Amino acid sequence: MTQPLTVSIGQHSEKGHKEANHDFHGALIPTGSALALKGIAVAIADGISTSSVSHIAAESAVKSFLTDYYCTSDAWSVKTAARRVISATNSWLHAETRRSQCSVDMDRGYVCTFTAMILKSCLAHVFHIGDCRVSRLAGCVLEPLTNDHRVIVSSQQSYLSRALGAKPSVEIDYTTVPLQVGDTFILSSDGVHEHVSGAAVVAAIKAHADDLDRAACTIVDEALRAGSRDNLTVQIVRIEAVPDGNAGEFITGVAELGPSAPPEPGNLLDGYRIVRELHSSSRSHVYLAFDTQTQKPVALKLPSTELRNDADHLKRFIMEEWIARRMNSPHVLKAQAQSRKRSRLYVVTEYVEGRTLAQWMIDHPHPDLDTVRDIAEQIVKGLHAFHRLEMLHQDLRPQNVMIDQSGTVKIIDFGSARVAGVVEAAPEAIHDDVLGTAQYAAPEYFAGERGTWRSDLFSLGVIVYQMLTSRLPYGAEVSKIRSPMQQRRLRYVPASEINPEVPEWMDHALRKALHPNPMKRYDALSEFTFDLRHPNPTLLKPAPLAQRNPVTFWKCVSGALSLAVILLLWHLTIIA
Repeated sequence: MTQPLTVSIGQHSEKGHKEANHDFHGALIPTGSALALKGIAVAIADGISTSSVSHIAAESAVKSFLTDYYCTSDAWSVKTAARRVISATNSWLHAETRRSQCSVDMDRGYVCTFTAMILKSCLAHVFHIGDCRVSRLAGCVLEPLTNDHRVIVSSQQSYLSRALGAKPSVEIDYTTVPLQVGDTFILSSDGVHEHVSGAAVVAAIKAHADDLDRAACTIVDEALRAGSRDNLTVQIVRIEAVPDGNAGEFITGVAELGPSAPPEPGNLLDGYRIVRELHSSSRSHVYLAFDTQTQKPVALKLPSTELRNDADHLKRFIMEEWIARRMNSPHVLKAQAQSRKRSRLYVVTEYVEGRTLAQWMIDHPHPDLDTVRDIAEQIVKGLHAFHRLEMLHQDLRPQNVMIDQSGTVKIIDFGSARVAGVVEAAPEAIHDDVLGTAQYAAPEYFAGERGTWRSDLFSLGVIVYQMLTSRLPYGAEVSKIRSPMQQRRLRYVPASEINPEVPEWMDHALRKALHPNPMKRYDALSEFTFDLRHPNPTLLKPAPLAQRNPVTFWKCVSGALSLAVILLLWHLTIIA
């Protein structure tokens, strides 16, 4: 079993010499898959002294973060999930102030400083707004991990330059810190760290190593003795254990199940009666089955028996259902509800009665342009469902696209998908292998770079190009790439040269989507599908010869230089 992330937490907060405590703090340690996929959350907020309602802002900020963060998608990275929650809280606080009597004076509204830390896998993610502070105990000194957002006017006067709720949008400082056993982090409000030295904090933690609550209380008492007139809050987080081994086991409870032998028609597997085989490959076998409980047809996918001992393959196989259960798009294959206990390893999805895009292309070797555009637009809608959840499909190809009898296009097969949130939870499971199909994979994969959503765009561009020409835009050259230099040498063959029915302006859209450099592709998938239907004037301008055909360009330059040398020699001969 994997060692889970384990921490010890101590906390203490007091109003001090003030009438009320405008600080608020909290921590949440989940269990099970949430611990691995979302991590441990610690947060602190400090209401500004000029506002009589800032304590409400501080409490709302911490409580909403500790609840809403765990309601975000498991597929999102910590950075995306936390930023969206904090931004939403900021918008709400700002709106509350605008609706209140303090709308003309934000310093009297629902405003507070806010700092949070998410501990996930082997990283600490720090989010910071204002002048609370996060420090790490490094030996016998405190190492600050945040910068105070405070402008110093004089030794007696200063003001916050950034706070939660002060403006319609908020800038959030973000940093990550690797975790090791024994690391100790201290979160504090300014009423503490402006009056207590690092040495005193270190001494308190060492003196009460077995009782971090007592250590936090001791630090607060020291701040009061040092003359602090503000509210005082301290949180201490010590790392007791970090995940080791395979941190990806959280994905599902069926990881320990073994693959099933290929079933025969009529066989019953956990209440699914096998009807016939739909597809077979070196990676998996897909069967049409009948669910005896719901009386509906389903697709039953089993891992290939040849790969039953391949741990990486089985992990990716398990991930397919995990991904499918988080999708909500008519253009992405859906997972079937699974309430019964499994005896073997398999994935159950909806049954799509239709054909793959690969078969459709064979049946329609010369499709009309509108049909091609419609298919591309439906694929984009499916890709949007992936990208909104910070997922990359990474194996988009005609064999992984289904078209049902009504003409609805669905993306299938998620065995190569990359999920940001899962990668964070199981970084040791990351491999640099090209998991997709070589003919459709973006060139940056072969150059050793990590894919982005623009890599899925490239694969879509290949599919559209192939539907229009029955060929691949770069042939087999993409899979031969091993460096960025080779990547830049790829030469696009215009689709209009192969299929005269393709308008030149549409060909320009394809060229941009299929650019070897991902940063020179479209900035959005929707831009590509729009340009497939509408001429884009900015793409109709002919590119410089050096960009369109560098070989011809340098031949011309060499020829011009040779001619110049000949003329120079001839001139020198005449003079002589």
